[in-house]
Amino acid sequence: MAITCVLLFFVVLVGLSGDCIAGQIGLGSRLLASDQGPPWVSDNGTFAFGFTPSETRDRFLLGIWFADLPGDRTMVWSANRNSLVTKDAIVELDTTGNLVLIDGDITVWTSNTSGSRVEFAVMSESGNFILYTANNRPAWQSFAYPTDTLLPNQALTVSLELTSSKSPSHGGYYGLKMLQQPTSLTLALTYNLPHSIDDSPEGYTNYSYWASPDISNVTGDVVAVLDEAGSFGVVYGQSSNGAIYVYKNDGDYDGLSSATNKSNVRLLVLRRLIIETNGNLRLYRWDNDVNGSRQWVPEWAAVSNPCDIPGICGNGICNLDRSKTNASCTCFPGTSKVNGAAGESYCSRNSSVTENCDRRNKNRTLDFKIATVQQTNYYFSYASVLANCSDIATVSRCGDACLLDCDCVASVYGLDDEKPYCWILKSLDYGGFEDPGSTLFVKVRSNVSLEPGGDTGGSGSGDASNGHEKVLVIPIVLTMGVLIGLLCLLLYYNVHRKRYLKRSIKSSLILEGAPLHFSYRDLQLRTSNFSQLLGTGGFGSVYKGSLSDGTLVAVKKLDRVFPHGQKEFITEVNTIGSMHHMNLVRLCGYCSEGSHRLLVYEFMKNGSLDKWIFPSYQCRDRLLYWPTRFRIAVATAQGIAYFHEQCRNRIIHCDIKPENILLDENFCPKVSDFGLAKLMGREHSHVVTMADVYSYGMLLLEILGGRRNLDMSYDAEDFFYPGWAYKEMTNGTPLKAVDKRLRAAVDEEELTRALKVAFWCIQDEVSMRPSMGEVVKMLEGSMDIGAPPMPQTVLELVEEGLEQVYRAMKRDFNQSSSFTNTTCTGTSSRATCSYSTMSPR
Repeated sequence: MAITCVLLFFVVLVGLSGDCIAGQIGLGSRLLASDQGPPWVSDNGTFAFGFTPSETRDRFLLGIWFADLPGDRTMVWSANRNSLVTKDAIVELDTTGNLVLIDGDITVWTSNTSGSRVEFAVMSESGNFILYTANNRPAWQSFAYPTDTLLPNQALTVSLELTSSKSPSHGGYYGLKMLQQPTSLTLALTYNLPHSIDDSPEGYTNYSYWASPDISNVTGDVVAVLDEAGSFGVVYGQSSNGAIYVYKNDGDYDGLSSATNKSNVRLLVLRRLIIETNGNLRLYRWDNDVNGSRQWVPEWAAVSNPCDIPGICGNGICNLDRSKTNASCTCFPGTSKVNGAAGESYCSRNSSVTENCDRRNKNRTLDFKIATVQQTNYYFSYASVLANCSDIATVSRCGDACLLDCDCVASVYGLDDEKPYCWILKSLDYGGFEDPGSTLFVKVRSNVSLEPGGDTGGSGSGDASNGHEKVLVIPIVLTMGVLIGLLCLLLYYNVHRKRYLKRSIKSSLILEGAPLHFSYRDLQLRTSNFSQLLGTGGFGSVYKGSLSDGTLVAVKKLDRVFPHGQKEFITEVNTIGSMHHMNLVRLCGYCSEGSHRLLVYEFMKNGSLDKWIFPSYQCRDRLLYWPTRFRIAVATAQGIAYFHEQCRNRIIHCDIKPENILLDENFCPKVSDFGLAKLMGREHSHVVTMADVYSYGMLLLEILGGRRNLDMSYDAEDFFYPGWAYKEMTNGTPLKAVDKRLRAAVDEEELTRALKVAFWCIQDEVSMRPSMGEVVKMLEGSMDIGAPPMPQTVLELVEEGLEQVYRAMKRDFNQSSSFTNTTCTGTSSRATCSYSTMSPR
């Protein structure tokens, strides 16, 4: 995390009184929305923090803006853009160190820093609003919670996202974030639409419409950054020595990587990168002399063709004018023009006109007809695909296929490398665009007029009459002969549909993260009849396999699944498959056939963590050096924090141990087997996420020590690693406790921080343990860590006498120790126990 720390945390402080507007802002300071007094400003007056009127009358935003520019305020960050407040609102840095926005009796927003020992705040010259502890360490900062704007030297890490304001009409928004592929990362623009009432990221489906070059086979942090000279790109590598430019300003002599080492100096030229409400990513520069005026001037835009942006016309069709820069929107049959709450116009589906059929009367095709929209294609995600009927050789048959499928609302026909395709879609969400080689078929009710829904202005004025002329209506008259022919087509289609779907979109679905269904016979073939065993665990055995396109996978044969039937099993699998994080192993597919229950995961080239941290004869040449080791510890905590705190359905792992941390080709750790405890009926209601925190603490100790926590191959003084490591930590000699193979080539400050975190995690009193989110912050250095007390269980062992415990365990090693549920393994020369798997008190 060194790049992020250098970029975000180097701030020049001016020690002024906490009562002053500039400089430090002391505890108890507050601003009122109704007050016209000055906001909190940076030392040189570049940025201001406070309340500003919104576009909605008598409603206010709390945010940050450029303070010394004329005209309307240009916002760069906001705490409550989706929850505007009244004139009665106040924001206060209260005496507990919590920055809180209150409107009447309602807490609208908070920094959640009450326990972080915050002493003061600073509105910095970089545009970053920072809450500091007494030793000048940031406890919270606005740069870590971006909204729609990226400022120079502000890092956009893999866990962050720029987002446009949500549409008040349909809840959709545009985003800029890192997307993870199986072996690479890419910076991408996405259009996101809600598919449930859940407001978390998991409650949205998305479509990616622009991406930077892939970033493959790199180590270290990956950070998108805008430098002071106006170049924008991605920096990566252990020393920020790799860079991929998305936009290169010819006057940029220092380069992107230098932006990660800038302190907080006043910017000579004001710039901002913003994701706009129309979906474009645009870079602006403030110019003091544009035809005699002062204004923001666009320097670069990610997308030049507005029709390349999905959703710009709602779910209507985007048409370019002759200049190729302005667009207008045409609403196809079954949709109509809607005026949004913010004054925008877009096309929206009329559910009484365009809909799938009633499943109770699924054969009543006479209730529907097909409207054909010529020279039009459609943006869709694979989640909306029912099938790809690639054998349909004529245009009209693609419309027939949609009419005959009860779940179909539209189909798209076209050619891909001269091979026909016909995508059968169950939803129309992202909008269409002009494409001379494609045809869109929309299912509408038979009693509905087939006139298009009308024009609506898009990104430019544009002439939309061409869109009307393109709409060709082809009613389907079902005579007896045609009906018989269509029924034959339906029979053929149903027989072959699954085969076409798997063959055509299997690889894409794996990338998108939607779990595929495999037959047991499929997986037998893909694993050579389960001949290459990768490992075994508490939930079953894992075998190496290969899909038809050569993609390597790991196939887990689960033990007998007692508590679930097939329906419940598939529901749980889909829940697991919907979870996407770069530190979680991705679920690609599953099999639920008879008594067989199998899961198909992405393949991890470097295997499990235990093979790299525990010395053995077979793995004697394997050693993780400190930077990689510490990065694995932090990233593993980030993965666990994700399924603890950021998922719609909170998941408890119940089996965190080195064997369940897998490493890809770049030694990026990924947590495996999450969600399986519930799937296998081993998760109990009394087990809470703090059990995982305890197990992570024991795992962290094993990462640091390079050994099992209980290892009978050591002597009586050293066989119990937690007791020994705690002693060295409190004696101020933590280097004595680290893996001896590292030969003290360790960052001592990081080591001490990690040891403290580990011992806080394994406290016997559950309330004393941190959450995994707090664990991440402490490891990254953004939260102070006090000295942990010796855990009571460790203390009892030490007081009982390790020599006595050692002799007793040596006599009868297989008996339970004072720790319960240990997992022990024996080899020819040594016996060890892993306490990362034990159940805490």
